[in-house]
Amino acid sequence: MPQGKKGAEPVARVAVIVPNWNGAGLLKGCLASLRRQTFRDFETLVVDGGSEDGSAELVRASFPEVRLLELGENRGFAAAANAGIRASRAELVALLNNDTEQDPGWLGALVRAADAHPEAGMFASKLVDFRDRRYLDGAGDAIRLSGFPYRLGHGERDRGQFDRPAYVFGACAAAALYRRRMLEEIGLFDEDFGSYCEDADLSFRAQLAGHRCLYVPGAVVYHLGSASTGGKRSPTATRLGTRNSLLLLAKNLPLPVVPHLLPFFLAGQAARLLTAASTGTLLPHLEGLAGAARMLPAALAKRRGIQATRRVSGAEVRRLLRASSLDAAVSLARRIRDHALRGG
Repeated sequence: MPQGKKGAEPVARVAVIVPNWNGAGLLKGCLASLRRQTFRDFETLVVDGGSEDGSAELVRASFPEVRLLELGENRGFAAAANAGIRASRAELVALLNNDTEQDPGWLGALVRAADAHPEAGMFASKLVDFRDRRYLDGAGDAIRLSGFPYRLGHGERDRGQFDRPAYVFGACAAAALYRRRMLEEIGLFDEDFGSYCEDADLSFRAQLAGHRCLYVPGAVVYHLGSASTGGKRSPTATRLGTRNSLLLLAKNLPLPVVPHLLPFFLAGQAARLLTAASTGTLLPHLEGLAGAARMLPAALAKRRGIQATRRVSGAEVRRLLRASSLDAAVSLARRIRDHALRGG
């Protein structure tokens, strides 16, 4: 186990950080599965955002090995994740949603991948649908030419199509591993995002700085999904998803790439507006647009620093986005087929 300063407590190789808000009903399964990990050189931190459901009491009573960091208020996933990262010193940082359970080999697979691939700064897990484990919940993240993030494999029947390691655009922070030195270089999660797209923003910044993301199929996690925000069509999810997907581009998209993506972006915005109108989420969608407009000056200020330190060319970013969008399109086609076969 790595050592800290002389006389200090030994530092675990990995810090597993579990943000939590009113998740007592989920935490027990999540933390119990961490006890079963075959890789043991890690510490677990639960960062609680002012829960009122007995979450903190559950951790103290049933999981004394877990460090509990109480924020006193719900400041969103990004702030909770950052608090956990700052409170730890491990060289590798794993983010984990409270609505997950992990295969016993999950963390070990991620650490082996990190050791074997020094060129990668992020590592994505294989997310499996918690309720129906024949189906996938995610196999790494993509960015479409429209600018919208997409979770590869989401809703697809698991036929082995994601059983090989692959470089992807980013990692879903529901179950991801990051190198601390990369986070120290590019910065932590953007707390202005709160929740939604904060992991895509971090992945985009990492890619711009030259850090790759590896999808690790042996790192299996069972994920419930959107347990804290009421589901992907909830008003909260719609408002934050709309707002943050726009801020993501405002911060990270290099100017030379904008003309190439603009037609796809405009088409995507029109499609999202129609979807919101047809699903009863038009009001939160419009609130998200207004929120993005209010936060745009701050996002543009951050953009200056991100683009000034960018290590990859606009042409490289364009190629990366094209490849990522193609991956998303292929995955979406399989998802639509499997949804039809599922009778959904």
